[in-house]
Amino acid sequence: MAAKPPVKKKGKRKRKMRLSLKQKKMSAIQDRYSDSLGWSTDVGRTLTDAPKPTGPEIIKLQCDMCGCMLKIPKPKKSRYTVACSYPECNHVMKFD
Repeated sequence: MAAKPPVKKKGKRKRKMRLSLKQKKMSAIQDRYSDSLGWSTDVGRTLTDAPKPTGPEIIKLQCDMCGCMLKIPKPKKSRYTVACSYPECNHVMKFD
């Protein structure tokens, strides 16, 4: 019998790569479009609304002598004095 011809060896086989950026399935959650124009993302605020006036902040103190609860406006300075409003006490408290 005759000898078989030598088999040619092929070079390395190249792998096929998929280079698509598309998804096969569209999800309903990500398919929504929302229009956002301008800088503001506040939903309930409009430019015609006036700011609401705020009253002074109130702090509660307890008198050292009689134990009466006092409501005073928040002081603007770090040092202040408070006089008890109870008529029989009239104690003056100093805060530094």
